[in-house]
Amino acid sequence: MTERRELYRAPNGDAWFLGREPGNGYAFIIHQPNAPSGGRLSHIELGDFLRSEPRGPEQQALLRLIGTLVNVPPYA
Repeated sequence: MTERRELYRAPNGDAWFLGREPGNGYAFIIHQPNAPSGGRLSHIELGDFLRSEPRGPEQQALLRLIGTLVNVPPYA
């Protein structure tokens, strides 16, 4: 079972999650379109997700989450 954390939910109901395969720690993006679009999940490689244009709020949410992993005092 894939572990996941919601990154962003669009006003139209689309959702993006950061997923992780517990067996090997492999991380990826899960996109779940809204129900009218079919709602079928897709998995996206992290690099492909971050390189996609135009950059949307879902990419910004992932970058903010990554930024929280750096715990350095200001002006260190």
